[in-house]
Amino acid sequence: MVTLQLNRVSARYGRRSILEEITTPCFQGGQMVALLGPNAAGKSTLFRRVLGLLKGEGEVIISGTSAERPVAYMPQDTGARAVLTVYESVLLARMQGRGLKVQPDDLAQVDRALEELSITVLGERDIGDLSGGQRQLVSAAQALVQEPEILMLDEPTSALDLNRQISLLTVLRRLADERQMLILVALHDLGHALRFTDAAMLLESGRLIACGPTAEVITPARLRQVYHVAARIESCSKGQPQLIVEAAI
Repeated sequence: MVTLQLNRVSARYGRRSILEEITTPCFQGGQMVALLGPNAAGKSTLFRRVLGLLKGEGEVIISGTSAERPVAYMPQDTGARAVLTVYESVLLARMQGRGLKVQPDDLAQVDRALEELSITVLGERDIGDLSGGQRQLVSAAQALVQEPEILMLDEPTSALDLNRQISLLTVLRRLADERQMLILVALHDLGHALRFTDAAMLLESGRLIACGPTAEVITPARLRQVYHVAARIESCSKGQPQLIVEAAI
């Protein structure tokens, strides 16, 4: 089973420190982990650091993987300028590092990714003609089609309406369980984090404020400290915690 652990991971842009010695427990396949924090907390930088796109001190420890490219990433910026159809763009993502010869399984995996996200109907559409939310779902398909063991998504619901947000997170929750995939997802909606994720990392100004089970990370005291809001957490009828924000502080 794939695992991921961070040991005193730091990152800098020039002289400016962005991440300061982030250390986590060992996350493993089958978990869905929320990356939380206000704007400019360092969430996107942490993803880039895990991917090796940004150098810094500390260790990113990935083990238990059998794939040549175990990690797939969906960036926050899903702007697509290439003149490609949706199907072509997802197939191109599938073929990265796999050579140029398309096999039947490659096409089957593209079909599967589009079907999982309910965007098969967009297959022949040009990416440039899509809405922001549609492009975001295509970007998610481009990550899923790589069959990663670790999937990282940077605010994948930001351009989606509420129905699509719930649908996408439901799919991700199911895939984590079925494929024993480790999913790290940056979210602004703390209610979604409480509903769908097993664990959470809360960042503020590049520092890890809390890390552990989501319901233990998202507390009224930390919401007041990090987000500057007064809030309470109640149990709904199904026993799931529900966040109720009362006022900005």
